[in-house]
Amino acid sequence: MTNPLPRALIAEDEPILAAALAHALRRLWPELDIVATCANGVEALQQGLSLQPDILFLDIKMPGKTGLEAAEELAEQWPDGVPFPHIVFVTAYDEYALAAFEHAAADYVLKPVNDARLGKTVERLRQRLRDSAGAIATPAAATAAPVAATVTAPPSDDNLVRLLAQLQAMVPPAPRLQMIRAAVGNSVRMIALADVVYFEALDKYINVVCQDSEALIRTSLKELLPQLDPQQFWQIHRGTIVNASAIATAVRDEAGKLSLTLRQHPAQLRVSPLYAHLFRQM
Repeated sequence: MTNPLPRALIAEDEPILAAALAHALRRLWPELDIVATCANGVEALQQGLSLQPDILFLDIKMPGKTGLEAAEELAEQWPDGVPFPHIVFVTAYDEYALAAFEHAAADYVLKPVNDARLGKTVERLRQRLRDSAGAIATPAAATAAPVAATVTAPPSDDNLVRLLAQLQAMVPPAPRLQMIRAAVGNSVRMIALADVVYFEALDKYINVVCQDSEALIRTSLKELLPQLDPQQFWQIHRGTIVNASAIATAVRDEAGKLSLTLRQHPAQLRVSPLYAHLFRQM
């Protein structure tokens, strides 16, 4: 029985670059079926979940959601039992930022797409599709000249977690927060970070949850996270950051889903599969 043709989705907000990538792929990989071309990260997330392609070409910088955010949310929402796609992050970052790809043992080629570099990525993807047939594969070894970082791990695997962390590390470090300043009526409440149990995303706000009180601040988790000590505050879901010292237990239910109980707060917090590795037994 012959294997079905490989299917790919392209997410790129610049139409000319999207068309150039699609044209190059059709030339280098004629049997590849490009099932959709998306103009932003939100569409890439929706179409990725709907079409479930074998390969995703995700531009790192897109409106709505970045390629990193789209990959993270796809990993969280991907249906059980369905092989997670191979991901190719398309990037125009400079040499300093591209060092992240080297540390993540991933391949890369700068935009605009170059046939020689893309051809190597195509050969690796072809081989991995042949070898894995949907099973776990090991990311390609880094080469000397980065567009595309190839991720072949399923969403629960540490490889995707590490690569996302490396790519997010491209953002220059923000100054560490010492206090949270939350507006309460006509006053500003000062909240020590040690008193925060967890942060919860609520539309355009963050709910700052303490042991016996809550307060809203107008920012996003994406903006807040780089300002927090990663040893003290752990992201456990795209909408939740928890104070590690407030965690009592991590419990799996009968469906295998992980949730946290807290030491001095009644809330139970769901853990995305992408962050389940944080709670493996030592």
